[in-house]
Amino acid sequence: MSTNESPEEPAGSGRPPQDAPGQSEETGRQRLAAGLWPPRVSRAQLIVALLLFVLGLGLAIQVRSNDSGALRGARQEDLVRILDELDGRTQRLEDEKQRLEDQRRELESSSNQAEEARRQTVEKERQLGILAGTVAAQGPGITLKITDPTGQVQSDQLLDTLQELRAAGAEAIQINGVRIVAGSYFSDENGGVAIDGKKITQPYEFRVIGKPQDLEPALNIPGGVVQTLEKEQATVAVTRSAKIVVDALRAAKQPDYARSSS
Repeated sequence: MSTNESPEEPAGSGRPPQDAPGQSEETGRQRLAAGLWPPRVSRAQLIVALLLFVLGLGLAIQVRSNDSGALRGARQEDLVRILDELDGRTQRLEDEKQRLEDQRRELESSSNQAEEARRQTVEKERQLGILAGTVAAQGPGITLKITDPTGQVQSDQLLDTLQELRAAGAEAIQINGVRIVAGSYFSDENGGVAIDGKKITQPYEFRVIGKPQDLEPALNIPGGVVQTLEKEQATVAVTRSAKIVVDALRAAKQPDYARSSS
């Protein structure tokens, strides 16, 4: 009689028994998990990993800070806002620049005005010093020398000579070492003439600063100083010079009562 049973494998064929499919898959997962955990990391590997992490973090930060294309992915609204902020910052910087430039111009103008005021003050002081006779002066002018051998020249004639020179534009005058100022006066002394109480003797020498082309003709006009003195048997010599030095000085007088009102 025939049967449907499969023939039995001969004993000792060497083929392992086949497990069920579910049981084989579970065993593989367990082996994989057992191989991965717990991790077996040596000390050297841990140090290398830490160094790589720090290096990567530094590179990421540098790339992010230097990446000029970071705005490419920004939205249009964000780009507009950023542009507005940049425009506002630029305007503020321009305003600050303009303010600083205005300050600089104001300081320069103020400095120039102060310097000009100081310069004018010094110049005014010099001019007043020349008129008051407290500072020396030099410039073009003439030398007038009057020789009076007979002693006929008197104080009034020297005063007329002085007035003629002043009218011709004399700016500084010195006679025989005496500085002539606005308040100078002449008087006759025995054997000579006194200026501001100081006696001088002939020859009388005038050092006069002014325009020579005006001073000399003023003395030589018909009936003028030269002709008048020559009638007194005096000898008059006028010499033009490009440099006359008037160095006789007056002591500055301090007023007793007057004070500056400024």
